Amino acid sequence: MKHLKTYTIPFVGLKQGEHDFEYTIDDTFFKHFEYDDFNSINIELKVVLNKMSTLMEFYFDATGSVNVDCDITNEPYDQPIDASYKLVVKFGQDYNDEVEDILILPYGEYEVNIAHYIYELIVLAMPAKRIHPGVEDGTLESDILDKLEELSIKNKEEQEDNAPEQKEIDPRWDKLKDFLTDNK
Repeated sequence: MKHLKTYTIPFVGLKQGEHDFEYTIDDTFFKHFEYDDFNSINIELKVVLNKMSTLMEFYFDATGSVNVDCDITNEPYDQPIDASYKLVVKFGQDYNDEVEDILILPYGEYEVNIAHYIYELIVLAMPAKRIHPGVEDGTLESDILDKLEELSIKNKEEQEDNAPEQKEIDPRWDKLKDFLTDNK
C-alpha cells in the first residue's frame, strides 16, 4: 500500500486556485488492485486540482495505451486510451462516496487519496469488446481467424445449393393451415 501513497494529495497546505499533478501509470499500479486483465500499461495522467473555499474539483486526463488480448483471436495488441473525469470533493459530517461524481470528506480531513478514481477511470475507458485492429481491417493473420472463417456459416446461396431438397408436406398438415386463415 506504500506505492498508493503516491496518489494521496495533502490539500490543507495548498492555496486556493489550480494545482497540477502528473503521474505515470504502469503495471505496478494495477497489481495493488489485483487486476490482471491488462498485459502491460503505459498511461500519462494529468490531474488538476482546483481548490476553492468550500470545495475542490479534480480534473483527471489520461492518455496512453494498454496492451490487452483480443476477445476474438486472443492476440495481444495496444488499445489507445484517452479519457477524462471530473470529481467534486465537498466537506460534511461523515465520509460519503455514494454519489458517482461527488466525494464528501469529513470536516478536519487534510488529504485525499485518488488512486481508486484513477483505477476506475482507466478500467471504464476500455471498450466492452476488445477487437484487434488487424481483425477489423483484415490484415491480421491468425490461426484462430482461419478456423473461425472455416466454421462460419456460408453465404445463403451456398447453403441453398448444398441443402437437401424439401420433402413434400403431408396433406393433413395443410388442412391445419386452413384454421389459421379462418380466424382473420
